[in-house]
Amino acid sequence: MCRSDPRLRRDTRVSDARPDAVARAFEAAAQYERHARVQRLVARALATRIAGLPLPSAPRVLEIGCGTGYLARALREQGLGGEWLLTDISAAMVARARENLGDGARYAVLDGEHGAKPEGRFDLVCASLATQWFTDEPAALARWRDWLAPGGHVMVATLGPDTFAEWREAHAVEGLEPGTPAFTPLADLAALSPSAPLAVELYRERHADARAFLHALRAIGAGTAARFHRPLAPGALRRVMRHFEASGAIATYQVVTCHLTRDNEAP
Repeated sequence: MCRSDPRLRRDTRVSDARPDAVARAFEAAAQYERHARVQRLVARALATRIAGLPLPSAPRVLEIGCGTGYLARALREQGLGGEWLLTDISAAMVARARENLGDGARYAVLDGEHGAKPEGRFDLVCASLATQWFTDEPAALARWRDWLAPGGHVMVATLGPDTFAEWREAHAVEGLEPGTPAFTPLADLAALSPSAPLAVELYRERHADARAFLHALRAIGAGTAARFHRPLAPGALRRVMRHFEASGAIATYQVVTCHLTRDNEAP
């Protein structure tokens, strides 16, 4: 398991971005698909883990933050059937998911953190790279556990605090704070289900330069700065960009998979 550099930690969590701001950031659904390479890989890996769960033959599945349908497509490829409800905070993403996946599922616009619980109980509640934007990610995952049928599972792939470490380090060299928000500490996620250790993996993506990295962040909906962050002056931003490019213009995603079950006891 990777340890985050204490110099790069912040008290502000990623989810300081308001839900309406996050929804607007995800509205460019078509552009998202051109840039979401890591998101596709993570969805496939999560689908493989889900395929190994002891689910009923026709499970009731709820996906939060379905985006354009990467996880649902990967689950179909794994042969998962059942009754699906695919949701996202962005109406544009829900529309694109429906376009990509067709009528074999139900669709709804839903704020997965604060919205009303969908009707019924679910055998699987899942999310791939969505919950890192929540105001209180652990509380939301614990809430989802209450939405499960007996023996049900919550399976979530999210981002850990070492995500974008290279970009943070480029700021730290200049004594500056990045606008990329801090992600939930691993200990807070691990405390949700002590009997099911977190799976932590690193995905690295090389960009042509710092400008391409920032463009990709905006395209995948990750360009919403942490609340209270003040944009850098042009000169300071250019220096940060040069440091980032000098290190190879590589962006690391620390992907954390959390597994909760209805039978797990909250700490």
